[in-house]
Formats: sequence, structure tokens, C-alpha cells
Amino acid sequence: MPLEVHQFPCLEDNYGFLLHDPDSSETACIDTPDADAYLREAAHKGWQITHIWNTHWHPDHAGGNEAIKAATGCTVIAPAGDAAKIAAVDRTVKHGDFVCLGDWEAEVIDVGGHTLGHIAYYLPAAGIAFVGDSLFALGCGRMFEGTPPQFWHSLQRLKALPPQTVLYAAHEYTASNARFALHADPDNAELQDYAEDIRRCREHGRPTVPFKLQRELATNPFLRADDPALQARWAGQGGKVGDAVATFAALREAKNSF
Repeated sequence: MPLEVHQFPCLEDNYGFLLHDPDSSETACIDTPDADAYLREAAHKGWQITHIWNTHWHPDHAGGNEAIKAATGCTVIAPAGDAAKIAAVDRTVKHGDFVCLGDWEAEVIDVGGHTLGHIAYYLPAAGIAFVGDSLFALGCGRMFEGTPPQFWHSLQRLKALPPQTVLYAAHEYTASNARFALHADPDNAELQDYAEDIRRCREHGRPTVPFKLQRELATNPFLRADDPALQARWAGQGGKVGDAVATFAALREAKNSF
């Protein structure tokens, strides 16, 4: 049977995710922003939480670890680079490692930049990835700890996934991301269509997460810092034609104050 992803809102603008394997009955929390919400949602679904997969150390991603582990006895898996700041860790993982839920295998991808040790979990057989705060629909995470070269290389790893991959990001930031994307790349017709879809979606209270990588590749300015036209547009603000890192850095700095 296929994996099930149960998505639900929690805190102010986070999404919680429970990943469930019907065959093994194992269930993983993807991050733990709100322990009570995760325990309540799991109980409502009739699922027993067996694992926590943390993407990074921020409290709105790992703050519920201790309470959920105390209630369920689950195994906590966390990125090695951030583990010193994460509670109740049983196993650390790094780029290229694998974690399992039943017979389903997830590849660990280094997506450092938002935090130094940030990781994503990619399940190729299911065609899905949980990317935390590294990549958003039409955006990327704020660069709190990393450097522009590190973050750009991280995004390249996500760009290399199959275009049909469905991405689960941790926040509903898409409407504000769309406004900046239109500012950054105003002549992109596909982006204009995407932004209109987002407007309608949010107007009706529907989530914009998950989303497909394929559409992001054509519209997300942070994934397109290697595009010569975008580089030329941002050359006057620190971007450089032929230099994706400089263009990414210029875009990220501009988004910080947009």
C-alpha cells in the first residue's frame, strides 16, 4: 500500500506532517513544531507514532521532540550538523545516509544554509521530499547560519531531483513569496500564472503546500539564479551575469527587506 501523508496546520503558519506506512503501521513525525497537535492528529488517525525525523534545530521544528518521545517511545532522528541543539536524539544522519519507515527508504540530502546542518528527506519510490525551511513555493529559507555558496549548492541538490517530485515545505509563506518573485522576475509569464493560482488558492483558504518541483524550476527566482536573464536583471543590485552565487545572494538579501 502507498505511504500516506497527513498534513495539518499548527502554530501560526507551520504545517505538521505525519508520514504513515499502512503495511508496517509505522508513523513518522516530520519535525515537531507542536507536540499536542501531533499527538492529537495521530490519535485521530489511529496511528502510533514510531519515529521523529527532524530537518533542523529551530524550536518550531524540533520543540516537540521530548513530549512526543515521552508519550510514544518513538525514535528521534536528527541532522548531525544540528544535533547538539536538538533534544532527545537517538540517531544522527548526514548527507547520503538513509532512513526507513517500514520498507520505504528516504535519502538524506544536505540542504544547509537556513541552518548549517539542515537536511531534507527524499523518498524516491514515493516521489516526495520533505524539505523543511530550505525551499518554499516561490521562495527559500532565510539564510540565518549558512553562506550564499553553501545555500546555492544546497538548492542545486534539490533542483537535481526528478521534476515531478512533490515537495512538502514547513510553512505557508507562498503569497508573500509570490509578491517578491513577481518583483524579482516580472516578465516571467509562467510565474504570473502561478501567482494567480496562488491568489485564488489562498482566497479560498486552501494550502499551497505541497507543490511540484517542476513548476518551481520555471518560476522560483532562488532556483533560477543561474538563469542569464535573471542575472542580468539583478546585476545592478549585486548579481553578476555568469555568477549564480552572486545573483542568489542579491536575491536573498533583497527578500530580507522586501
